[in-house]
Amino acid sequence: MGQNPKRLLKRAEFLAVRRGEKRRGRFFLVEVLDRGDGGVPRVGYTVTKKVGNAVVRNRVRRRLKEAVRVHAADDMVPGNDYVIVGRDDALRAPFGQLKAELSRRFRGTR
Repeated sequence: MGQNPKRLLKRAEFLAVRRGEKRRGRFFLVEVLDRGDGGVPRVGYTVTKKVGNAVVRNRVRRRLKEAVRVHAADDMVPGNDYVIVGRDDALRAPFGQLKAELSRRFRGTR
């Protein structure tokens, strides 16, 4: 089992990851930036107001965080930063499908 990723917390960290690779999925967009230091992967979550009100956005964020925690963290590459931009489909997707999609995007496969 891999180590748990750290969190991206500062706006500057989120903006830096935007310069990296974008991996589009049905339930979310994953932005990836290789820091080049081989350290613990870091992850940040964001859900835009387009998805819904605060309750809906928080539910989407919680589902994504749990999917990363229980399953997809093992597929994160050390030294990478990830920003997961949630979409409203992430709320209705079966949890197993959400986990599998996250793992695929972290590995960089379609």
